[in-house]
Amino acid sequence: MARHVIAPVDELPPGTRKFLEIEGRPIAVFNIKGEYFGLMNRCPHQGAALCEGPLIGLAQSSEPGEIEYTKLGEIIRCPWHGWEFDIRTGQSYCDPRRFRVKAYPAHVEPGASVVKGPYVAETIPVKVESDYVVVEL
Repeated sequence: MARHVIAPVDELPPGTRKFLEIEGRPIAVFNIKGEYFGLMNRCPHQGAALCEGPLIGLAQSSEPGEIEYTKLGEIIRCPWHGWEFDIRTGQSYCDPRRFRVKAYPAHVEPGASVVKGPYVAETIPVKVESDYVVVEL
């Protein structure tokens, strides 16, 4: 699996998400309370941009009349039809045996390890002749 640098940590504060395309795939990266998660930005139901939906919690009940909200901000709801998925795993809460969204591992690495060199820039000689730019290959 290839690594892709997404953004400096300060550009993705807790509670935010970043949309991008990597190798032709629509991806969203979420910062949930300082933990990072990548998720395919396509609902398996009908292809909606899943990650544009609201972040919600999970309502659970241990007995009638008692409701407890857990996983606050960790469940994404599809903006088209309301299907819900766990951002951490991609697991569906609508039909967990049949549907899931592809989840991608995301983590923080020290800047020095991400930008290690040495890098060698390719240069091409360029000169201007009679108001024309000429590139010599």
